[in-house]
Amino acid sequence: MNRKTLIVVLLVALAVAFFHLADAQQLRKISRVGFLLPGGSSEPSRKTAFQQGLRELGYIEGENILIEWRRAEGKLDRLDQLAAELVALKINVFVTTGNAATRAAQLATGTIPIVTAIVSDPIENGFVASLKRPGGNITGLAIVGSETIGKQLELLREVVPHISRVEILWSPANPRAPRNLKETLDPTLRLKTISRVVTGPDDIEVAFQLANKKHAEAIVIDGGGFLAFHRKQIIELAAKSRLPTMYANTAYVEAGGLMTYTPDLNVQYRRAATYVDKILKGAKPGDLPIEQPTKFEFVINLKAAKQIGLTIPPNVLARADKVIK
Repeated sequence: MNRKTLIVVLLVALAVAFFHLADAQQLRKISRVGFLLPGGSSEPSRKTAFQQGLRELGYIEGENILIEWRRAEGKLDRLDQLAAELVALKINVFVTTGNAATRAAQLATGTIPIVTAIVSDPIENGFVASLKRPGGNITGLAIVGSETIGKQLELLREVVPHISRVEILWSPANPRAPRNLKETLDPTLRLKTISRVVTGPDDIEVAFQLANKKHAEAIVIDGGGFLAFHRKQIIELAAKSRLPTMYANTAYVEAGGLMTYTPDLNVQYRRAATYVDKILKGAKPGDLPIEQPTKFEFVINLKAAKQIGLTIPPNVLARADKVIK
């Protein structure tokens, strides 16, 4: 082989190596995010909010990021399997919604960073060591304590001034029990709250029957666990019982429930994207402080109010972020 031929061969080899290196670098730039949800695809706005948050930070699906969606469709016993599937895909970051999905991700990996779009009481539930310095592989956004329930009860009292007895229905899958509710509830409301845990779908109707039997004058529905997947039944029972009901999130009210006061979940999902961005750029989840909600929304359904013969005071309507007519 003469010198000229050798040079040509070397140049071709260098070119091939360069393109292979460029391809490898491009592949490394594509990050993979695993999103684990306990529900289905009934709330597309949440997905859109997360994707929008990523786009605002320069991520384009298919070009520099891939999102692997896994939904349990309300079957919480599937979460462990779905989490294991995502780990097997060698994702770079987990994103979760709710305590059950976060727990499944936590059990599936101790090394892959986990970002919670929303979770309850992360310290008490063993997800993080502290809010300022989570310390492990979990960070994100969380609701701490019963402040939201306290505000929901205040609004219920404004809508129905005469009430004195309220039942709060909880799922055991949501450990945000009302044990510290008395500490956050304004004593001037003079409300007696009765907590009732519902352990399965069959208990929902029984809970409403007991509420009527015990002369409850209003209901608060916690959205944790399986309750979120039985919205239709809960809304129908509340209307049949003619009980003013405060729901856990806007999905209930949009489906025909009376009202809700809740963190704006679209904001939560969009903020979750900023955590993903920081982690993909090298930040450790244990060093990223847990955020608490800063934006809440108060939504009222006037059709639902009319159905139970309830008139919403004008001053309360004026404060609602959204009124469904």
